[in-house]
Formats: sequence, C-alpha cells, structure tokens
Amino acid sequence: MRAGRVLGAVLGAGAVLCLLAGVAVTALGVRVDGSSMDPTLRPGDRVLVSPGSEGRVDRFDVVLLRGGRQDSLMVKRVIGLPGDRVAIVSTGAEPFQVLLQEGGEGPVRRVVAAQWAGRALRAGACCSAEGTRSARAELRTVPEGGFFYLGDNPDLSDDSRQYGWGAIDRVEGRVGLRAYPVTAAPGLGNRPLLEEYGGPPP
Repeated sequence: MRAGRVLGAVLGAGAVLCLLAGVAVTALGVRVDGSSMDPTLRPGDRVLVSPGSEGRVDRFDVVLLRGGRQDSLMVKRVIGLPGDRVAIVSTGAEPFQVLLQEGGEGPVRRVVAAQWAGRALRAGACCSAEGTRSARAELRTVPEGGFFYLGDNPDLSDDSRQYGWGAIDRVEGRVGLRAYPVTAAPGLGNRPLLEEYGGPPP
C-alpha cells in the first residue's frame, strides 16, 4: 500500500511539472511564423531566448530582432559583424555565394551553410552602401552598431537584402533552444562554416 502511494505521488508530481513546463513554454517561448528559417526552424516552433543576450550579436547566431517595414519581431541568422565586409556574388552556376572578410582585413572567405542547398536558387547581388541588394556584387563594410543578417531559407527570406543593416540595439536576444515541438531536437544546429573562396573578388 505504501509503495502504491509513493508511486501515485511521484506520478502526480511529474504531471504537475509537465503542466508547469508547458505553461512556461507557452508564456516565455516565442512562436516562429513563416518559412524564412526553414529547415532550422519551422512555422509553429517555439524558441527560448538566452537570458542576458539582448543587444548582443555573435557571428552565425540565430537572433530575435526588431526590424523590417513594420518593425516586427524577426528570427534571423547573423552573418556579418561591425567592421566585417560582406557581399553576395551570383553566377549562372552558383546564384548565391555569400562572401565575408572578417574585420575588413585578410582573405575574403565564403560562408557555407548546408541548409542553403536547394533553397538559394534566385540570382541576386549584394551589397549597396545600406547593406541591401545591388546591381552588382560589391564588398561593403558593416557599420558600427550594425550587422548583416540572412534567413536560412534565402529564397523565402526578407532580411538585410531588403531592409539593410540590422541594428544591434534592436536585438531582443539570441535563440538558445527550441522548446516546441517536444519531438524535435532542442538544439538548432545548421551553423554555417567559412571556407576558402577561389573566385574573382567582387
């Protein structure tokens, strides 16, 4: 009889904890709308922000930021930091080559992200002085207090190519983990890499 009561108490406590966790995710989690970060984040996913990460950016982090034409909350990936030089080169064979020169010095390297494969087919060059699309590819320096950001699903993402440099002080935090759905891995993965670029300089 005593063992049955203990088991019942444990099960009851577990149910309460699950309920509280669900309430916390609903209250504190941010719901992802749209497909601009697919496949890293899908519509309906809920993410949690790392405490104390507002107003900060690190290369290749996924962040929540305010911006766009309606000053909405967006989920995007940081590509270029202040002082970096960035460009997007488009050729018939490769319509989406993101180039980065860290700190504006040294070699120009290519940003490689496995999730872009099959999702970056639209030709387009970058960048203008404001960080937006341009008629031809040109390396531009990310200004102090700004950053260059893209979606993991480039053909369906409104990002720096439309809105220009992001403002670091408008970043509401770094996405720490995915809290929902519970069947998905909590980590985001899909972190881009830098590799040697052998093409002509933009």
